[in-house]
Amino acid sequence: MDTILIKGGKIINEGKIEAKDILIKNGRIEKIEPIITTKAKLEINAEGKHVIPGIIDDQVHFREPGLTHKSDLYTEPRAAVAGGVTSFMEMPNTTPPTLTQKLLEEKYQIAAKKSLANYSFFMGASNDNIEEVLKTDPTHVCGVKIFMGSSTGNMLVDNRTTLENLFSKVPMLIATHCEDEATIKRNAEIFKAKYGDNVPIDLHPVIRNAEGCLISSKLAIELAKKHQTRLHILHISTKDELRLFRNDIPLEEKKITSEVCVHHLFFNRNDYATKGTLIKCNPAIKESEHQEALFPALLDNRLDIIATDHAPHTWDEKSNTYFKAPSGLPLVQHSLNVMLDFYHKGKISLERIVEKMCHAPTTCFRLKERGFLREGYWADIAIVDIEKEWTVQKENIHYKCGWSPLENHTFKGQVQQTIISGHLAYDKGIFNEAKKGQRLAFHP
Repeated sequence: MDTILIKGGKIINEGKIEAKDILIKNGRIEKIEPIITTKAKLEINAEGKHVIPGIIDDQVHFREPGLTHKSDLYTEPRAAVAGGVTSFMEMPNTTPPTLTQKLLEEKYQIAAKKSLANYSFFMGASNDNIEEVLKTDPTHVCGVKIFMGSSTGNMLVDNRTTLENLFSKVPMLIATHCEDEATIKRNAEIFKAKYGDNVPIDLHPVIRNAEGCLISSKLAIELAKKHQTRLHILHISTKDELRLFRNDIPLEEKKITSEVCVHHLFFNRNDYATKGTLIKCNPAIKESEHQEALFPALLDNRLDIIATDHAPHTWDEKSNTYFKAPSGLPLVQHSLNVMLDFYHKGKISLERIVEKMCHAPTTCFRLKERGFLREGYWADIAIVDIEKEWTVQKENIHYKCGWSPLENHTFKGQVQQTIISGHLAYDKGIFNEAKKGQRLAFHP
């Protein structure tokens, strides 16, 4: 019988910080009490540390199959685990795109062999695959992804009839990337005519502007309300969209939910001057007025979940001219560090960080037996030294691409251990890959 006893830590869970021990048996939390004297095969001294549920990242791009020169289902889950992320939900814009049940199941089979973290994969929607989409099992797949704006890969769905069909017939959660393609194309043509291929990178938020985000998000919400669809809008990046979301009802009662990503909280348009194409992403990192509006909306629950949209590319790919440099940046290892940075600046409490990164994804996606520190739940746990200072450098970056837009930034707070389904997968820089993560399960 595998047992782990976590002693002396302060657990952050369901709005409280309490000094309690945690006993883990056979992958699950057996007991949470102020003092546990039961002997265990492994005892972890968590004195002076905080113990949190494992982070659940509801939006990552791990690039396998087909784009494994950028990242894959071995390297990126390891990076996630090093950052306290125990479960991820991965996007369908791989090569080939995940547009059939066969291709979807093949990704699960790859992850079962390679992923250190727990996993789920979105089923992709296109203009002509609704029959395949409707075969998706809502108890074993996190949701259906619709790219209502183009991004990496060619999966754009912006035909009104197709969207009506999907929103009216799909019974499970639909997650959307919302940017209006006509607006983007019109703006891109204007600046390409002026600059050719050498469009200044700080015009990215002008080309992929707030107006385009608002048009598309309004359409998605209109369709969701019309058809009573469960809708989750990803990576909200503008102050304009915030009025579309409610905060007057509990999350478990919402049919329309939202996500904000750490890079839209951390960076703004001024950072293009030093970061250049390294922070080019879709939706774009925008002006400070948008960045500054996101945090209040996160705290008052118009924005429900914090995620990363982890989307790595190689250094050579990113070191290109505006139109040729792909969009996306690697973040899954450092999302908790970014939020702890805000905590140390007094902008958010530890309890709210856990709520938004652990509890809320569980509630929104109806995830089974994870995301909380509760007796009987799977033991997905991160032990964090919130005072430990360290600097992001190439030698401690675990992404396959080998770089981070946060390089040379010194953070206060570091994950010490990560437990995945009762298995100590990461311990102070050392990975234990004797067991792999599990496929996530959901309430329909």
